[in-house]
Amino acid sequence: MKIQQKEPFKIGYNSITEINGRCSEMMMDYGILKLTNGTKYQDNNELEKVFLLLYGGIEIKWENNTKIFKRESFLDNDFIALNVPYDVEVKVTGICEDSEVAVFRTKNNIRFNSIVRDKNNSVIETRGEGSMNGTGTRIVKTLMDKSLAPESNFMFGEDVHYPGKWAGFPSHSHNQPEIYYYKFYPENGFGLLKLGDDGVLLEHNDTVTIDPDLVHPQVAAPGYAMYFLWIIRHLKGNPYIKPTFEEEHLWVEKPGAKYWPEI
Repeated sequence: MKIQQKEPFKIGYNSITEINGRCSEMMMDYGILKLTNGTKYQDNNELEKVFLLLYGGIEIKWENNTKIFKRESFLDNDFIALNVPYDVEVKVTGICEDSEVAVFRTKNNIRFNSIVRDKNNSVIETRGEGSMNGTGTRIVKTLMDKSLAPESNFMFGEDVHYPGKWAGFPSHSHNQPEIYYYKFYPENGFGLLKLGDDGVLLEHNDTVTIDPDLVHPQVAAPGYAMYFLWIIRHLKGNPYIKPTFEEEHLWVEKPGAKYWPEI
């Protein structure tokens, strides 16, 4: 389901999905925290929590720690996020005129050590080079999965599309619910997503909720870089490990695959 952000985000927390409300089938709270210089936000929800800086600057406090997070652009590789367990309170203060933080929370009764995720303990890779005539080339940044954070109920990361390129193809699906959050550069850009049997127009600040077992390949329009944050909620006894691909499209990745026109 597409959740379109028609108006600018208000200052403070903007709820998009709710673990006990709208889109509860996603099994998580998800929202955007919009901050100006001096704006404060406090989160003591008894849920596992992640705070991912999309851009701007914040002071963030938890337990006996105080850190400054800065990020110039959501397209850059200098991502930074904080993951804390259910019993840790987090305080966030904006330290510049415009900052945006993705906040997501879910149930998890495991008590683990809080951790800051950045490029030093995450995985950054360029995927899609050398196959499908380069049409799937993109940057994939995995901040957490079961190998990086076995105690977490989240897997999440960021994709940055080169203009006109695809992601998630050959078409794939998985049993676990997932959320996509989009940004474009320039902001009037757009993309298209095949969600099951439906087509979805993607625009700046849109959120898409992906029900289990729906395929979801997507493409960015030429000339426009497309960023999306992806968040998968592991299921009890069935964490996300790898996707299921549609067999009918797997031929496109095979060595020597012939496309039209042949080049």
